[in-house]
Amino acid sequence: MPSDFLGRIIVILQGYGPSFLSGVGKTMVVAVVGTLIGCIIGFAVGIIQTIPVAKNDNVIKRFLLQIIKIILNIYVEVFRGTPMMVQAMFIYFGFSMLFQINMSVSFAAYLIVSINTGAYMAETVRGGILSIDSGQTEGAKAIGMTHYQTMVNVIMPQALRNIMPQIGNNLIINIKDTCVLSVIGFVELFYTTKGVAGAYYTYFEAFTIAMILYFVLTFTCSRILRHWEKKMDGPDSYDLATTDTLAYTSGMVKFPNPRDKEDK
Repeated sequence: MPSDFLGRIIVILQGYGPSFLSGVGKTMVVAVVGTLIGCIIGFAVGIIQTIPVAKNDNVIKRFLLQIIKIILNIYVEVFRGTPMMVQAMFIYFGFSMLFQINMSVSFAAYLIVSINTGAYMAETVRGGILSIDSGQTEGAKAIGMTHYQTMVNVIMPQALRNIMPQIGNNLIINIKDTCVLSVIGFVELFYTTKGVAGAYYTYFEAFTIAMILYFVLTFTCSRILRHWEKKMDGPDSYDLATTDTLAYTSGMVKFPNPRDKEDK
Protein backbone atom coordinates (compact mmCIF):
# COMPACT_ATOMS: atom_id res chain seq x y z
CA MET A 1 0.00 0.00 0.00
CA PRO A 2 1.49 3.40 -0.99
CA SER A 3 2.41 5.80 1.76
CA ASP A 4 0.82 8.90 0.16
CA PHE A 5 -2.91 9.70 0.39
CA LEU A 6 -3.59 9.92 -3.35
CA GLY A 7 -1.72 6.70 -4.01
CA ARG A 8 -3.86 4.80 -1.51
CA ILE A 9 -7.03 6.15 -3.11
CA ILE A 10 -5.84 4.97 -6.53
CA VAL A 11 -5.12 1.49 -5.17
CA ILE A 12 -8.57 1.33 -3.57
CA LEU A 13 -10.26 2.37 -6.82
CA GLN A 14 -8.25 -0.16 -8.81
CA GLY A 15 -9.20 -2.97 -6.45
CA TYR A 16 -12.78 -2.03 -5.56
CA GLY A 17 -13.89 0.39 -8.28
CA PRO A 18 -16.64 -1.97 -9.56
CA SER A 19 -17.88 -2.44 -6.00
CA PHE A 20 -18.22 1.32 -5.55
CA LEU A 21 -20.11 1.59 -8.85
CA SER A 22 -22.43 -1.22 -7.80
CA GLY A 23 -23.08 0.57 -4.50
CA VAL A 24 -23.80 3.82 -6.36
CA GLY A 25 -26.25 2.03 -8.64
CA LYS A 26 -28.16 0.42 -5.78
CA THR A 27 -28.22 3.69 -3.87
CA MET A 28 -29.71 5.57 -6.83
CA VAL A 29 -32.25 2.87 -7.67
CA VAL A 30 -33.65 2.60 -4.14
CA ALA A 31 -33.65 6.41 -3.76
CA VAL A 32 -35.44 7.07 -7.06
CA VAL A 33 -37.95 4.21 -6.75
CA GLY A 34 -38.59 5.00 -3.08
CA THR A 35 -39.16 8.68 -3.90
CA LEU A 36 -41.58 7.89 -6.75
CA ILE A 37 -43.62 5.43 -4.68
CA GLY A 38 -43.47 7.80 -1.72
CA CYS A 39 -44.85 10.61 -3.91
CA ILE A 40 -47.77 8.40 -4.94
CA ILE A 41 -48.46 7.57 -1.29
CA GLY A 42 -48.08 11.22 -0.31
CA PHE A 43 -50.44 12.45 -3.01
CA ALA A 44 -53.08 9.90 -2.00
CA VAL A 45 -52.79 10.72 1.72
CA GLY A 46 -52.61 14.48 1.13
CA ILE A 47 -55.69 14.50 -1.09
CA ILE A 48 -57.71 12.41 1.38
CA GLN A 49 -56.69 14.70 4.25
CA THR A 50 -58.08 17.72 2.36
CA ILE A 51 -61.45 16.20 1.43
CA PRO A 52 -64.05 18.64 2.79
CA VAL A 53 -66.76 17.43 5.14
CA ALA A 54 -70.07 19.28 5.11
CA LYS A 55 -72.73 19.13 7.79
CA ASN A 56 -75.32 17.90 5.31
CA ASP A 57 -73.15 14.93 4.25
CA ASN A 58 -74.21 11.40 5.09
CA VAL A 59 -73.41 10.45 8.70
CA ILE A 60 -71.73 7.21 7.65
CA LYS A 61 -69.58 9.08 5.12
CA ARG A 62 -68.49 11.61 7.73
CA PHE A 63 -67.73 8.89 10.28
CA LEU A 64 -65.69 6.75 7.88
CA LEU A 65 -63.81 9.76 6.52
CA GLN A 66 -62.98 10.88 10.04
CA ILE A 67 -61.65 7.41 10.97
CA ILE A 68 -59.54 7.28 7.79
CA LYS A 69 -58.12 10.75 8.46
CA ILE A 70 -57.20 9.78 12.02
CA ILE A 71 -55.37 6.65 10.79
CA LEU A 72 -53.54 8.64 8.12
CA ASN A 73 -52.58 11.33 10.65
CA ILE A 74 -51.12 8.65 12.92
CA TYR A 75 -49.13 7.24 9.99
CA VAL A 76 -47.77 10.68 9.08
CA GLU A 77 -46.85 11.63 12.65
CA VAL A 78 -45.17 8.29 13.44
CA PHE A 79 -43.02 8.15 10.31
CA ARG A 80 -42.12 11.84 10.44
CA GLY A 81 -41.34 11.66 14.14
CA THR A 82 -39.00 8.65 14.17
CA PRO A 83 -35.60 8.09 12.47
CA MET A 84 -35.50 6.00 9.31
CA MET A 85 -32.86 3.77 10.90
CA VAL A 86 -35.25 2.84 13.70
CA GLN A 87 -38.04 2.27 11.17
CA ALA A 88 -35.76 -0.05 9.19
CA MET A 89 -34.95 -2.13 12.25
CA PHE A 90 -38.56 -2.24 13.40
CA ILE A 91 -40.03 -3.21 10.01
CA TYR A 92 -37.37 -5.71 8.93
CA PHE A 93 -36.85 -7.51 12.24
CA GLY A 94 -40.12 -6.64 14.00
CA PHE A 95 -42.39 -7.89 11.23
CA SER A 96 -40.52 -11.19 11.25
CA MET A 97 -40.99 -11.61 15.01
CA LEU A 98 -44.55 -10.29 15.36
CA PHE A 99 -46.21 -11.38 12.13
CA GLN A 100 -43.81 -14.05 10.78
CA ILE A 101 -43.34 -11.95 7.64
CA ASN A 102 -39.86 -12.72 6.34
CA MET A 103 -39.20 -10.15 3.65
CA SER A 104 -36.03 -9.88 1.60
CA VAL A 105 -33.53 -7.14 2.38
CA SER A 106 -34.12 -5.44 -0.99
CA PHE A 107 -37.91 -5.42 -0.58
CA ALA A 108 -37.57 -4.06 2.95
CA ALA A 109 -35.27 -1.29 1.69
CA TYR A 110 -37.76 -0.16 -0.96
CA LEU A 111 -40.65 -0.40 1.50
CA ILE A 112 -38.91 1.62 4.21
CA VAL A 113 -37.80 4.45 1.91
CA SER A 114 -41.22 4.58 0.23
CA ILE A 115 -43.37 4.82 3.35
CA ASN A 116 -40.95 7.24 5.02
CA THR A 117 -41.01 9.51 1.96
CA GLY A 118 -44.80 9.14 1.72
CA ALA A 119 -45.24 10.55 5.23
CA TYR A 120 -43.22 13.65 4.41
CA MET A 121 -44.86 14.06 1.00
CA ALA A 122 -48.33 13.82 2.55
CA GLU A 123 -47.75 17.01 4.52
CA THR A 124 -46.13 18.65 1.50
CA VAL A 125 -49.10 17.81 -0.73
CA ARG A 126 -51.57 18.95 1.92
CA GLY A 127 -49.75 22.26 2.23
CA GLY A 128 -49.55 22.62 -1.55
CA ILE A 129 -53.29 22.08 -1.92
CA LEU A 130 -54.13 24.53 0.86
CA SER A 131 -51.81 27.13 -0.72
CA ILE A 132 -54.11 27.41 -3.74
CA ASP A 133 -56.65 30.20 -3.38
CA SER A 134 -59.98 28.88 -2.13
CA GLY A 135 -61.77 30.97 -4.74
CA GLN A 136 -60.61 28.57 -7.42
CA THR A 137 -62.25 25.64 -5.63
CA GLU A 138 -65.44 27.63 -5.20
CA GLY A 139 -65.39 28.62 -8.86
CA ALA A 140 -64.94 25.02 -9.97
CA LYS A 141 -67.84 23.89 -7.80
CA ALA A 142 -69.96 26.77 -9.12
CA ILE A 143 -69.72 25.37 -12.66
CA GLY A 144 -70.72 21.90 -11.46
CA MET A 145 -67.36 20.17 -10.93
CA THR A 146 -67.14 17.39 -8.38
CA HIS A 147 -64.40 17.36 -5.75
CA TYR A 148 -62.44 14.82 -7.81
CA GLN A 149 -62.72 16.91 -10.99
CA THR A 150 -61.73 20.05 -9.11
CA MET A 151 -58.65 18.39 -7.66
CA VAL A 152 -57.50 16.80 -10.94
CA ASN A 153 -58.21 19.69 -13.32
CA VAL A 154 -57.83 22.82 -11.22
CA ILE A 155 -55.98 22.39 -7.93
CA MET A 156 -53.38 19.65 -8.45
CA PRO A 157 -51.73 21.11 -11.60
CA GLN A 158 -51.00 24.30 -9.65
CA ALA A 159 -50.10 22.52 -6.41
CA LEU A 160 -47.69 20.23 -8.27
CA ARG A 161 -45.58 23.19 -9.36
CA ASN A 162 -45.53 24.55 -5.81
CA ILE A 163 -44.33 21.25 -4.32
CA MET A 164 -41.80 20.34 -7.03
CA PRO A 165 -38.86 21.75 -5.01
CA GLN A 166 -39.83 19.55 -2.05
CA ILE A 167 -40.06 16.46 -4.26
CA GLY A 168 -36.52 17.15 -5.44
CA ASN A 169 -35.42 17.78 -1.88
CA ASN A 170 -36.84 14.41 -0.80
CA LEU A 171 -34.88 12.69 -3.56
CA ILE A 172 -31.65 14.34 -2.40
CA ILE A 173 -32.38 13.34 1.19
CA ASN A 174 -33.13 9.76 0.18
CA ILE A 175 -29.85 9.47 -1.74
CA LYS A 176 -28.00 10.29 1.47
CA ASP A 177 -30.31 8.50 3.91
CA THR A 178 -30.09 5.15 2.14
CA CYS A 179 -26.89 4.68 4.16
CA VAL A 180 -29.03 3.83 7.22
CA LEU A 181 -30.28 0.73 5.39
CA SER A 182 -26.91 -0.84 6.08
CA VAL A 183 -28.29 -1.78 9.52
CA ILE A 184 -30.46 -4.44 7.87
CA GLY A 185 -27.70 -5.57 5.51
CA PHE A 186 -28.70 -3.73 2.35
CA VAL A 187 -25.54 -3.41 0.23
CA GLU A 188 -25.52 0.19 -1.00
CA LEU A 189 -22.70 2.74 -1.21
CA PHE A 190 -22.17 3.17 2.53
CA TYR A 191 -22.22 -0.57 3.22
CA THR A 192 -19.74 -1.12 0.37
CA THR A 193 -17.46 1.60 1.70
CA LYS A 194 -17.37 0.00 5.16
CA GLY A 195 -16.33 -3.29 3.59
CA VAL A 196 -13.56 -1.67 1.53
CA ALA A 197 -12.30 0.33 4.52
CA GLY A 198 -12.17 -2.81 6.64
CA ALA A 199 -10.33 -4.78 3.95
CA TYR A 200 -7.50 -2.24 3.59
CA TYR A 201 -7.76 -0.50 7.00
CA THR A 202 -7.97 2.77 5.09
CA TYR A 203 -11.08 4.35 6.54
CA PHE A 204 -10.23 7.94 5.74
CA GLU A 205 -9.40 7.21 2.11
CA ALA A 206 -12.41 4.94 1.53
CA PHE A 207 -14.88 7.36 3.01
CA THR A 208 -13.30 10.23 1.10
CA ILE A 209 -14.24 8.36 -2.08
CA ALA A 210 -17.74 7.75 -0.73
CA MET A 211 -18.16 11.41 0.18
CA ILE A 212 -17.16 12.50 -3.33
CA LEU A 213 -19.55 9.99 -4.90
CA TYR A 214 -22.45 11.12 -2.69
CA PHE A 215 -21.73 14.75 -3.59
CA VAL A 216 -21.63 13.99 -7.31
CA LEU A 217 -24.96 12.17 -7.10
CA THR A 218 -26.76 14.85 -5.10
CA PHE A 219 -25.29 17.77 -7.05
CA THR A 220 -26.17 16.21 -10.41
CA CYS A 221 -29.73 15.42 -9.32
CA SER A 222 -30.25 18.91 -7.89
CA ARG A 223 -29.11 20.52 -11.19
CA ILE A 224 -31.42 18.28 -13.22
CA LEU A 225 -34.38 19.00 -10.96
CA ARG A 226 -33.74 22.74 -11.03
CA HIS A 227 -33.66 22.65 -14.82
CA TRP A 228 -36.95 20.74 -14.79
CA GLU A 229 -38.51 23.37 -12.51
CA LYS A 230 -37.53 26.12 -14.96
CA LYS A 231 -39.10 24.13 -17.79
CA MET A 232 -42.35 23.93 -15.81
CA ASP A 233 -42.31 27.70 -15.25
CA GLY A 234 -42.32 28.31 -19.01
CA PRO A 235 -40.91 31.43 -20.72
CA ASP A 236 -40.57 34.70 -18.84
CA SER A 237 -42.71 36.61 -21.34
CA TYR A 238 -45.81 35.60 -23.26
CA ASP A 239 -47.32 36.80 -26.54
CA LEU A 240 -51.05 37.00 -26.96
CA ALA A 241 -52.48 34.59 -29.50
CA THR A 242 -53.22 36.59 -32.66
CA THR A 243 -55.11 33.77 -34.39
CA ASP A 244 -58.10 34.21 -32.11
CA THR A 245 -60.46 36.90 -33.40
CA LEU A 246 -61.29 37.83 -29.81
CA ALA A 247 -57.65 38.46 -28.90
CA TYR A 248 -56.48 41.86 -30.14
CA THR A 249 -52.95 43.04 -29.81
CA SER A 250 -51.49 46.42 -30.47
CA GLY A 251 -51.79 47.38 -34.14
CA MET A 252 -54.54 44.89 -35.03
CA VAL A 253 -57.48 47.16 -34.18
CA LYS A 254 -57.64 50.92 -34.35
CA PHE A 255 -60.24 52.30 -31.97
CA PRO A 256 -62.03 55.43 -33.16
CA ASN A 257 -60.98 58.74 -31.67
CA PRO A 258 -63.91 60.87 -30.44
CA ARG A 259 -62.06 64.04 -31.58
CA ASP A 260 -62.21 62.86 -35.20
CA LYS A 261 -66.04 63.14 -35.13
CA GLU A 262 -65.84 66.63 -33.61
CA ASP A 263 -63.48 67.77 -36.40
CA LYS A 264 -65.95 66.57 -39.05
